[in-house]
Amino acid sequence: MVEEAFARLHEAVLNADEEAAVKATRDLLDAGAEPQAILERGLTEAMTELGRRWNRGEAFLPEVVAAAEIFKTCSDLVEPALLARGGRKAGHLVLMGTVKGDLHDLGKNIVTAMLKTAGFEVSDLGRDVPTERFVEEAARLRPKIVGLSALLTTTMLEQRTVIQALEAAGLRPDVRVMVGGAPVTAAWADEIGADGYAANAAEAVEVALRLAGAAAQDTGGRDTDG
Repeated sequence: MVEEAFARLHEAVLNADEEAAVKATRDLLDAGAEPQAILERGLTEAMTELGRRWNRGEAFLPEVVAAAEIFKTCSDLVEPALLARGGRKAGHLVLMGTVKGDLHDLGKNIVTAMLKTAGFEVSDLGRDVPTERFVEEAARLRPKIVGLSALLTTTMLEQRTVIQALEAAGLRPDVRVMVGGAPVTAAWADEIGADGYAANAAEAVEVALRLAGAAAQDTGGRDTDG
């Protein structure tokens, strides 16, 4: 029953079938499946596979957009169950966004959902976010972490620009910056002065937890994964 529901959920996300995905998610919750497993096995793995298909030209934008919305809907169903079972509560605010000039947000949305289930409060600025907006919101909200996503080699340069702008505004000492996206590497994160890098959503949660701890202790340590 449970394994069959996992398979149905995986296929429903890939096929952008919201009704089937919601039913499979509810079936798994009713069957007592671990919420974190639903998020990772049923939802994140399907979105990762869809991302691979997109990169190979085997999936098209409408499918990806629809699947991303389904992911958000289903993860919203899972989140209360995970927290009710004693999910980790980090208690820190993360400011997330895809940098200026980049309209991709699939990976960012997955990371955002997983950060929420790990107990972070997340303010998602969306995609194609101007540098000035990152600075304004960082000054207003005072997050522990700023997450910068870039899916193009041309837009990843904006990650450096945002970090420089945070420094110029005097905000950098109080915030940790983590970066990610298909062309981004640990070496690039180090080069631009980011504090953390993760290759996938699961690693992003672990890096965020460590960075939040470092921020609380004011150690100033840099952290890279992947």
